Amino acid sequence: MSIPRHRALAILNLCVGDEIWNEETCHRSGIPQSWINEMSDANESGYKVDTETIYVDNRPTNQYHGVRDLDLAVRVGKVLGVDVERATQSSIGRRAMVQAIKNAVFDGD
Repeated sequence: MSIPRHRALAILNLCVGDEIWNEETCHRSGIPQSWINEMSDANESGYKVDTETIYVDNRPTNQYHGVRDLDLAVRVGKVLGVDVERATQSSIGRRAMVQAIKNAVFDGD
């Protein structure tokens, strides 16, 4: 399923790379239900490094069900015609990957 370009750009603009969107947030943002069904998962925290820990209301949690915004950025990038693998090949970390996708979309790469 495809989505209108303006909706795809709005979704991409909201992605940062290290967030998990619950189903309600996905619906409010205009994510197609088929994408939510396909990409939602139970994400587990890791506690060795803070960047592996999932926080809800500023408190760590063991699991959180939702869609990773990195996965959304990748999907939107592909829908918008970006070669995501090429655009992100030198990115280190999730935030850098999302930024590389945004740069490819907005700079026309």
